[in-house]
Amino acid sequence: MDHTINAMEINAGKKENWVSLGYCLLIAALTLVILIMATVPPVSRDALTHHLAVPKLWLRNGGIYEIPSVPFSYYPMNLDLLYAIPLFFGNDIAPKYIHFSFALLTASLIFFYLRSRLKTSYGLLGALFFLSIPVIVKLSVTVYVDLGLIFFSTAALLSLLEWRKQGYQWKYLIFSAVSCGLALGTKYNGMVVFFLLTCSVPFIYLRRTGNDASNKSLANQFRALGFGSVFFLVSLMLFSPWLVKNAIQTNNPVFPLYNRWFQSFQHQPGEKNRQPDVTLDKKVRKSGKWGHFAIRKVIYGESFGQISLIPLRVFFEGQDDDPKYFDGRLNPFLLILPMLLLVPWLNKSGSHLADIKILSIFSFAYLIFVFFRVDMRIRWISPIVPPMVILSMFGLQRLHLFGSRAGQKWNRWFLKGALLSAIAGMLLINANYLYGLYQKIDPISYISGRVGRDQYITRFRPEYEIVKHINQKLPDDALVLCLFIGNRIYYYDRPIRSDKNVLKRAVHSSASIDQISDSLENMGITHLLMRYDLSESWIENEFDPQKRALLRLFLEKRAKQVKNYGGYGFFELIYNT
Repeated sequence: MDHTINAMEINAGKKENWVSLGYCLLIAALTLVILIMATVPPVSRDALTHHLAVPKLWLRNGGIYEIPSVPFSYYPMNLDLLYAIPLFFGNDIAPKYIHFSFALLTASLIFFYLRSRLKTSYGLLGALFFLSIPVIVKLSVTVYVDLGLIFFSTAALLSLLEWRKQGYQWKYLIFSAVSCGLALGTKYNGMVVFFLLTCSVPFIYLRRTGNDASNKSLANQFRALGFGSVFFLVSLMLFSPWLVKNAIQTNNPVFPLYNRWFQSFQHQPGEKNRQPDVTLDKKVRKSGKWGHFAIRKVIYGESFGQISLIPLRVFFEGQDDDPKYFDGRLNPFLLILPMLLLVPWLNKSGSHLADIKILSIFSFAYLIFVFFRVDMRIRWISPIVPPMVILSMFGLQRLHLFGSRAGQKWNRWFLKGALLSAIAGMLLINANYLYGLYQKIDPISYISGRVGRDQYITRFRPEYEIVKHINQKLPDDALVLCLFIGNRIYYYDRPIRSDKNVLKRAVHSSASIDQISDSLENMGITHLLMRYDLSESWIENEFDPQKRALLRLFLEKRAKQVKNYGGYGFFELIYNT
């Protein structure tokens, strides 16, 4: 009998080793593919508007300074500081690798957590599942900061679980607070993590012995509040450099958030440095006129039922680059597998219920907060992905244990088939997305040299052909007014004005094309770059017929076309002088 049991254990161990090896090979292959896809010039929107653009401006200026014309420059920028290092050496591809490294670090956290709670194969599967989820793959090949936020928030959350497991030792709480502070300094979304975890610390401590009467003692309650206060203060201390910077520049430490609460400040942001026609605070207030639910109803034509189901729809309907469908993709199994933990007869076959509850509450609370606060985007709920992956692995483990204990052979085979189908299904969905993204990026054409850097960038950003002309041909004293370039300023090697309101004010305050010319000339503007379709729509909607005719006459008589490419036009302004 003992010999039979030992043989079964040896066979199970061998099977576990082979499965783990298979997952390791898949992780290695996935990592290699992502590294290849990242080896192309940056063309993603946020990289060109601020994640690379702001560090480039800092380097050009010789240090951090206020940039009122770039609202994103007021956001916390822990990772952007890291990106400045390779940018200093002229490398703008390395920031993608830096960003991807945080995905690998998060996968490591998932692996070590699951290995300690379940076993190695679940840890590796969890890491593989996380790294291959569509939104994670997309972020891994772009210069964003979300993977840094994901890593620090996951480290903070899992450290709290370890704090509870290890008997509330200070080192785990401090590490969690430091991680939370770094998450705050990476992106403002970290404030949600900060709020949820700060509130969680006292409750986790008070629930250490269930409903024991000792938990209700005043001493224990003060101790719980003390732990929460330490977490709060340490996290805030790590975040404080960005708070101080914004407070000095704007009198609002979290500018542009909650700016109505900070209206007692005496000067507008950048009053000493900005041009007088840039009113950033007005832009911030204007953006809040419509609620996000109203936008979904009026603009997207969604019913109340569709809107109320958004927290579920995000797992099934996501599409890249489409705000109606949440501008990103998750995986349906990220919701389906954790739901297995709600099945009573499955949940009896496992432990770690306290961890499961904490992970579930964090994920649900974060998702619901974002749902009610802003129009849903997949990236904005990305901190829930690692805990949902962990819950998914717990769900698979419960299904596996239940199947292995099933009485009838056909039941065991059925449940085993369901388990394998779930694993295959979730990985195939991710693989299909990976294949499509690989084809879209087409990295081999660039790596092989068939397509040069300039040609590759122009393929995704047609205005780059004109940007090259601006960088290479214009005199030093030229100033370009840009209309509808999406604030993608990274590739410009000279100062520009990207503000349609400059032209709007010039037209509204003028009665002739000479007055428009004088207004623009007084601001030093010598050239005009515009995207034709959006500029035409703006002219039709913004001006009355008289002003519309005046602007068209100005463009006809005083704007000489220099270059035209990809729906963009570049003009030299002709002044009387």
